[in-house]
Amino acid sequence: MLTEIVREFAKARVFDLSQPFYNGMPHHPNHPPFMFVLTRLHGEIVHPSGASAAAEAFSLGGHVGTHFDALCHFAHNGRIHGGRAVEGIADYTKGVAELSVDTVGLIARRGVLLDVAGPEPLPDDFTIEPQHLEEAAARGGVEVGPGDVVLIRTGWGRYWDRPKRFINDGRAPGPGLPAARWLSARGIWAAGSDTTYFEKVPSDRSVHVHLLVEKGIHIMEALNLEEPAAAGVHSFLFVAAPLKIRGGTGSPIRPFAVAF
Repeated sequence: MLTEIVREFAKARVFDLSQPFYNGMPHHPNHPPFMFVLTRLHGEIVHPSGASAAAEAFSLGGHVGTHFDALCHFAHNGRIHGGRAVEGIADYTKGVAELSVDTVGLIARRGVLLDVAGPEPLPDDFTIEPQHLEEAAARGGVEVGPGDVVLIRTGWGRYWDRPKRFINDGRAPGPGLPAARWLSARGIWAAGSDTTYFEKVPSDRSVHVHLLVEKGIHIMEALNLEEPAAAGVHSFLFVAAPLKIRGGTGSPIRPFAVAF
């Protein structure tokens, strides 16, 4: 059985859905940027055998780069998902005691790509409505169902190496609240997009509140959806795992789409 599974995986097409980390990369202004430096160069310490090692240090916010939102990331009227009061469960050094990112294990679910953008990136004032999601699903020949991970392509992944264009002073396309309700009505497990905001911004963050707080649906941001879209792949095995950060509200992830 295991041999057969490995054999099938060897025939699969695998798409890396993450964006690269680099100094100066795009980041939401509410979160610390990614910073990287080598702390040891080759040749600084050389073992008698001639071996040497280079090493680095890096830092970043939990919601920087391709990342995953835990359900405790957002609250509404002082309560996180399930009606839990935030008072008494959050601490600067210990994090959030409930629904934190370390409680999320391996993600291996059916993934669905809804390519709303098509050939050109959406304009920054574009609000994705339910009809756009339905049309994208029809073009891709897929249906969104319970437990799915739904990835929405706006085309903004093309701007990743142009940080100012990608952040765009807080203006970007994305789903409005009706589209978020369309997703939650289908019982999905998580939703993601290729912008750093997920929802249409500027906004009052009502989409985050609806998905994370009201419905318990995770969000992923800054995905790289260009390759599967170009390949016409709209249904796949989605595989990823957030870092096990105790009390964390989010984490970088390295997601993959595995198409058989």
